[in-house]
Amino acid sequence: MTLRVVIVDDEPPARARLKALVEQDGLGTVVGEAGDGRAALEVAIEHEPDLVLLDIRMPVMDGLEAARHLGHLPSPPAVVFTTAYEEHALTAFDAGAIDYLLKPIRASRLNAAMVRARRLKPADIPDNSARTHLSAQISGELRVVAVGEIRALRAEHKYVTAIYPGGELVIEDSLTQLEGEFAERFVRVHRNALVAFEHIDRLYKAADGTQCLRLKGVDDIIEVSRRHVAGVKRQIK
Repeated sequence: MTLRVVIVDDEPPARARLKALVEQDGLGTVVGEAGDGRAALEVAIEHEPDLVLLDIRMPVMDGLEAARHLGHLPSPPAVVFTTAYEEHALTAFDAGAIDYLLKPIRASRLNAAMVRARRLKPADIPDNSARTHLSAQISGELRVVAVGEIRALRAEHKYVTAIYPGGELVIEDSLTQLEGEFAERFVRVHRNALVAFEHIDRLYKAADGTQCLRLKGVDDIIEVSRRHVAGVKRQIK
């Protein structure tokens, strides 16, 4: 089987060299390229690769986080990390990658990694650090939103809605999980809501006595439960 491969690296010469190595022995065909982790997700959605060769240190979104988003695709690709830094390679290996390659990449190592990728299932990349983006598929397209743009996370039924200027993103993470992951950015204001304290505009009392939050850049009003009012006031002082 010839692997369909996507190459992700922020340096065009590195991508060109990898492409030549991938295709020289007929083990793979490069179907797409990207220069950062976020772009990699879009390319993977479009081309549905079997394997992603993923640099770790990149702008916008690094390789470790990109791998976590790739793992949530309907047909997640195998991931082989590439890096010039040995300490990053070891981190990737500990995270459960199919393989990792240290730059400059030798043809024999790439060949061995691709053989492994053909027979092994994609690795689960543990969620050990806070993401910089949240993603979800909407009508077959991947939508990615920077966490810094999100004003509130509101639980509704089995899902959580991320509210940001210009739209909403429905994600499958639990509110409890998100609270733990983004404790330095979001504060609990209700049993069903977290808000980004840096985007709080003001706390006010509605006509019915309910405490409410107005957030910068969105029209949504978030109710604050009695038990969380004191904590919110501490955040906005």
